[in-house]
Formats: sequence, structure tokens, C-alpha cells
Amino acid sequence: MSSNIATTSATLPQLLNLPLPKANKDSSKKSDKISYGRLSGSSKTLAIAEAALYSDRVTIVVTENTPLAHRLESELVSILNTEVIPVFTFPDWEILPYDTFSPHQDIISQRLLTLYQLPKLETGIIIVPVATLMHYIAPRQYIEGNSFVFATGDKNDINGLSQQLQQSGYRHVDQVIEHGEYSVRGSILDLFPMGSNHQFRLDFFDDEIDSIRLFD
Repeated sequence: MSSNIATTSATLPQLLNLPLPKANKDSSKKSDKISYGRLSGSSKTLAIAEAALYSDRVTIVVTENTPLAHRLESELVSILNTEVIPVFTFPDWEILPYDTFSPHQDIISQRLLTLYQLPKLETGIIIVPVATLMHYIAPRQYIEGNSFVFATGDKNDINGLSQQLQQSGYRHVDQVIEHGEYSVRGSILDLFPMGSNHQFRLDFFDDEIDSIRLFD
């Protein structure tokens, strides 16, 4: 398989030559329903990739369990250009009811990232385990209303921002390592936001964000 198999929908050959469902613009009529069978190994992933690339809407993939969801995500990312067709996983909490501990911070981060990006998506793939579909989730207004958006030049008091982060469940630490942690040293605020793959360093000049950069 060529490494540039899925740079854009125009350059991806339909290796499986599968029929693709056609959307019906008339809302009173049902759209096409197509079933694929006897897809073994990575052919399932390739079928999903082809269906997503030749679709003008978001593709939802429902898996039997969480390990299969992660495997599909890994395979899709390896053959798709995620700048053209983004791939998101909405993972399960991976805890039992009435457990006395919270889900891992990376799981919370991934769920929030997917929920935040979902209203903006026009095309792409979202992978979700079937058990996760049974859960209630936070409404869209809550996710958008409790999201932090920073830009260089914004007026923001570092102490007030620190209190806001604590009220939102972030942990104040000496060194930022995991999602949901922040650290304040003088005019510098280090932050590992939920839903982000990178840590950020905000450098303040008085009550203004002077610079924002990544750090390891």
C-alpha cells in the first residue's frame, strides 16, 4: 500500500471498489443503506477510509469495544491525511459504576477534544465504542461555555486566571506533566489543557499575555 494513498479524496484509488451510499436530499425519503460483508483484517479500515473520503458529511464508526476503537484510529491515521479527513475517538470512561476514583486525565481530555470539535466538523471520522453511546454527555452549550481560548495580546490577570483554572478542576503543581495541570512562576503560567496534545507556556507582561509558546 502506497504511503500517500489518502492525501485527498481525488487521489485515493478505490482499491476495494465498494458501492458507497448516496444521501437523499429529500428529508421525507430514506437515504441509501448498504451493508458490507467478508471484510477481513485491515480491509475494514480501508472501507471506512474510502467511505469517509467520498462522503460530504461526518462518518460515525461504532465499534464493539474500546480496544477495537483504538486500533481503528491507529490504522486510519496511518493511511489518511488527517488535515483533510480528521479522525477523532470518543473513548469510554474505562471505570465501573460507583468507582471511587475518576477516569484517567487523558481519557477526559480526548472526550472533551472530540465534543469541542464535533459542532465544527463538516467531514471526518468519529470512532465510538457502542457502550459509550449509552451514556449521557454534557450539552454543547456547557462545553463551549467552559472552554478556555487565549491569544497573544489578551488582557488577563494571571492570578485571576489561576483561580479560574482551579475552579474548573485544574491542579496546581510544581511541574506540568499531565493533562489538567498548571503551574505559576512569577509572570509565567504553564498549562496542559484538556483536549490538547501540547503543553503551553503563557508569558505575561503586567495583565497582558505577551507570548504563547509550546514547551516540553
